[in-house]
Order: sequence, then C-alpha cells, then structure tokens
Amino acid sequence: MSNINGKSKAERTYDAIVVGSGISGGWAAKELCEKGLKTIVLDRGRDVKHIHDYPTANKEPWEFKFGGLVPQMEIDKDYPKQSRTGYTVRDQWKHFFVKDSEHPYNEINGKRFDWIRGYQVGGRSLVWGRQCYRWSDFDFEANMKDGNGVDWPIRYKDLASWYSYVEKFAGISGQAEGLPQLPDSEFLPPMEFNCIEKHVKKRLKEKYNDRIMTIGRTAHLTVPHNGRGQCQSRNRCMRGCPYGAYFSSQSSTLPAAERTGNLTIRPFSIATEVLYDKETGKATGVRIIDKETNESIEYYAKVVFLCASTVASTSVLMQSKYEGHENGLGNESGALGKYMMDHHFQVGARGEFDGFEDEYYVGRRPNGIYIPRFRNLGGDTNKEYVRGFGYQGGGGRGSWHAAAEGKGFGADLKQAVQTPGGWTMNLLGFGETLPYEDNFMQMNYDKLDAWGLPTVDFSTEIKENELKMRKDMMASAREMLEAAGAKNIQEYDNSYGVGLGIHEMGTARMGRDRKTSVLNGNNQVWGAENVFVTDGSCMTSASCVNPSLTYMALTARAADFAANALKKGTL
Repeated sequence: MSNINGKSKAERTYDAIVVGSGISGGWAAKELCEKGLKTIVLDRGRDVKHIHDYPTANKEPWEFKFGGLVPQMEIDKDYPKQSRTGYTVRDQWKHFFVKDSEHPYNEINGKRFDWIRGYQVGGRSLVWGRQCYRWSDFDFEANMKDGNGVDWPIRYKDLASWYSYVEKFAGISGQAEGLPQLPDSEFLPPMEFNCIEKHVKKRLKEKYNDRIMTIGRTAHLTVPHNGRGQCQSRNRCMRGCPYGAYFSSQSSTLPAAERTGNLTIRPFSIATEVLYDKETGKATGVRIIDKETNESIEYYAKVVFLCASTVASTSVLMQSKYEGHENGLGNESGALGKYMMDHHFQVGARGEFDGFEDEYYVGRRPNGIYIPRFRNLGGDTNKEYVRGFGYQGGGGRGSWHAAAEGKGFGADLKQAVQTPGGWTMNLLGFGETLPYEDNFMQMNYDKLDAWGLPTVDFSTEIKENELKMRKDMMASAREMLEAAGAKNIQEYDNSYGVGLGIHEMGTARMGRDRKTSVLNGNNQVWGAENVFVTDGSCMTSASCVNPSLTYMALTARAADFAANALKKGTL
C-alpha cells in the first residue's frame, strides 16, 4: 500500500476516492478495487500495519504499569469524554482512541453526547464489539408502520444477498435460530455456552415461547477462514489480533484491495469538503488538509464514497457548500445533521446462581449471549412504547477474590486460593432509539480545531419512548433471571448519553424523497449522484441490533451499483 503526496493533477486523479478506512471504508476500497477501479483511500489518522502496529497484542497483565489503568490526572486532562465508556481508556489500547484534548467537540443545550473515536487507518474496526446481526423487515418497515421518521427506500429482500456476500468473506460465527425478527446469517460454527448459560437457556425455553437465548453472532473465526487464523480465546481483541481472527480492515478488506494492485492509501489526510461542479451536478473530487503539514490538497475522481463514520461524513457534507447546496451538499431537505440515533443501553439486571461448584470454563471467550427482540412483533406488545430491545451479556464465575483480601491463614488460606467465586448472569439491554429531528449535530465556526476547521456541536437525548422502554428492559431482565432461578437479583439503570453505545447513526439518512432525506435508495447523495455515503450516517432508523453488518452490506451493494453505472456510462 503506497502512501503518496502527488503534485500534479494527473498524479492526484483516480477512478474512485474513499474517505475513511474503517468497516465501511474498508469494504468500499475492497469492492471498488476488485471491480478494476484505481482507488485512493484518504484517512485522517496514522497508518496502522496489520500485526506490526499492534504493540500490546502479546503483553501480559503484569507488563502494564498500574495493571493497564490510566492515572486519573491523565484521564481528566486528555480523555474526559473518551473515558465515559469505562473501558476505552486503558494502556492496552488507548493508542487506538483519540485524545479529547486534541480533538474537542461541544455539547450544547445542556445535553450530553459521547463521541468515541479512533483516528487511524482501520478506524474503529480495530476496536469494535464485533457483534453482527442482520436487520429484518420489522426494522426496515418500522418507520412506515408507526409513523416515526421517513420510510426506508429498501427492504430486507434488497439486502439479503448482500448480507450473505459480506458474511462469507468476513466470517461470522453463530447459531441459526429461524427467527423472523433476526434472520440467520451464513454462519461459521458457533462458540460454546458455559454451564450457567446452558442452564438459563433451558429455563427460558421452558418458561417462554417467545424468548430464546442464543450465542452472540460475532465476526470471530471459530475455524480458519479465507487465509485468517481462528480465534484463540484470548479476549485481547481491542489490542489488534495478530491471528486475524476477528474482522478488521487491516486483516480483511484492505489486504484484499491491495492484492488487486489498484489501491493507494494516504494517511494523515483530513477530508474537508467534496469538490462539486454545478454545471454537471456531480462531484469532481475531495479536498483535504495534510494533518502533518497543514497543506491543502485536492484529489479527483469519477466517484466518491464517504465512509468516515457518521459524524465525520456528515461534517464533510456540511462543509461542502455550493450554489444550489448552500446548506451543505445534498441538504435540500434540511435533514443533514438531524435525526441522530444510537442504541440506548446500560440498563438491565444481574443475578447469582447456586450450584455448579464443580464446573468452570476454558479460555476467555470474546463473545457473550444474545436474547433477540420479543416486544412489539405482533404477539407480545407493550402499548407504552413502540419498537423493541434485545439483550447482550453472559454468565461467568467469580475469581479468587476471597484469597486476594488476605483473610485467613494456613489451611483456610489454601482453601480460599483454590476456590473460585460463584456463578452470575448479566442481561444488558440494547434498545432502539427513534429518529428525532431535534437530535442534531451542527458545525461551530466560532470554535476551530488545530487545523482551522469547525468543531462539532451536539444536542441529543433519549426521550419518552426510550425512557418507557428502559423500564421494561430492566423489569424483563429481572423476570427472566427469576424464571431461571437466580437469587440476589440487582436491577440497574446506569448513566447513559447518546453516543455511548458507539452506534451513532442517521445524520444523512436514506429515503424515497429528496425533500425529506439526504440519500436515495442506492446511497447516492440527492443532487450529486456520484457521491455515495454508506456508513452509519445513512441509516433511516436504528433497529435494536448492532448496525455494522448492515453497513457492510449497504457498502458492498452501493459499490456494485457505482461500478456498474460507471461501466455503462450512466454515472
């Protein structure tokens, strides 16, 4: 993969430009390159080479100062917002997340927003949660049926073959369940439940006819696949996987693109706007600022894919102002920057279980359980709110904390050292957030960043529908744990702000009408048909399942459309 800074216009002209190299950008690069297009990927971060640039991948816990914890003074100075997740700021992987002190943003109207970012080639594909679930027509038809937001311009049938296509390449392990609300994928063998999870699954099946527990569907290889090694159950995924056992741009899509000979990657390239020709009504390229030199450079292409993540892609469109696009490219509707969504979570219940003292588990499985949505599907309806939720989480056995407390001596201490804690189970709800017009982002030209670019204002919150849903998410978690025989059940509803789910979506939504949306059914920008947006910003609703698999399918579909249109001369 070459890194260039071409001087002449000819040296800066390609068939395709892809902005961003995370999950969506990696797929766009792969598909466009494999279809014969000379493609340049522009990423604002540093380059990260697979294996070579995973400095902590094989370090043991005792090799990290403070056990991997970051001193509070450093968190307060550099990571006050990135740290809100409770797990992103660790010595093991903090190099894959930005410093808030270097990349500020603004929370306005007294509303919290958690913008968790990874600025490097590969983006957040290096640190994502890897849960992969297909959306169903319950999701694609929801806006039309309950009147929230605008209707999706596509349905499940439009994506089904593309889901299969990306799954076969990425490698998704999981168990087929035959559920209409959660279509099955092209699965590799599933990971195994531990004993308490098997127990809970059995009890739920006995108690309910609409609630099943399955193993998480995850982009982890349980067998060797496409030249990549299988998961070693180390659960060190966020450090970068030297085995390539989980899907990332570095291990999967970018190497595939590179093998074609059509790929150029330019790191340290901050995209500022899409270049637009009002005479043709098409984009001509992308302007960037070199992050290291502050030089402004233009790159040219027949087609542009914005895959920089929801906020970044929307920011580029907002800064692309031309005659006829005074409020941002494709913003005739005024929808650009609005309808920000996420998955609201941090609510559920956990409980303890007696028995199973003679059982434990092997390895550190980087995956949990999943209980698919069961509300508002036509049977079990809650009239207090629309849409629904699912549960992630899992069961486990406590460690040897009693011995660590230093209590006892002699035989008692020896016994404590050899005795693990009890079995517990956690059910963590993930709920759908509706698309609200007044959940928005905007550019702040009064507060500029280190490169003279506007920072981003956010004004977002969950509202009555989500708050009512959270009560049910917590109560249903308790109910299921009780049915499974748990004791000492603790409900929880912890602090949550939009963005904390790291599934920000919706600020350049797809739709059927340019008067109410930013993109059409092929992910093309209204009024600039050779600009495609396929990351989270394109989403018209949020579903309650993780969205990244859908980004992959949408991107592969849009790249196929773009390449065919270029070949036919219709783009």
